[in-house]
Amino acid sequence: MEEERMPGWWGAKRKEVVAPGTDRLPPGQRVTRDWPVLHAGSIPRFSEATWDFRVFGLVERSLRFTWREFQALPRVQVVSDIHCVTAWSRFDNRWEGVASREILSRVGVKPEARFVIVHAEQGYTTNLPLEALLDEDVLFADTHDGKPLAQEHGFPLRLVVPKRYFWKSAKWVRGMELTAEDRPGFWEVRGYNNNADPRREERYW
Repeated sequence: MEEERMPGWWGAKRKEVVAPGTDRLPPGQRVTRDWPVLHAGSIPRFSEATWDFRVFGLVERSLRFTWREFQALPRVQVVSDIHCVTAWSRFDNRWEGVASREILSRVGVKPEARFVIVHAEQGYTTNLPLEALLDEDVLFADTHDGKPLAQEHGFPLRLVVPKRYFWKSAKWVRGMELTAEDRPGFWEVRGYNNNADPRREERYW
């Protein structure tokens, strides 16, 4: 259900522009001003009455937030680039939401926790090292470029992990599970690279 298709699927036509600098653009990428819509499965419906966000696993205090409780958490703004595994990049995205480390600071992460399994609607998961969620530019966003996220881009909430290919930035997120062992997610078991570093072109296995 997430942000990338398997190799060879390129989505809709895109307006491409020349990158302002090679240092900013990872190898094999080209810049677009558009934001292509790519996901597997259907777009889930949002109900404020039933929506929640859970943090569980190797934590001292499992937490559950309602939509209103999540909205009341301290908020941050982050400007970052998107790098999709299908070779497009979009610069200067303005996000607003809740920093991942703000949430993690509230649960008491146990010393043996080393990975985070991100859970989203329809059973989708993706996996990341715990240290990746502690970066200052990682957040759970509900706003993009000054407007609420569009449904097709993850409304009401998506994870944003700028240093990884964009399928790691799960749409329609519902929680985080902290674990001692890594557990590949939806795209990772379908041939996508487990680490997903754009600078190293870690696209597929």
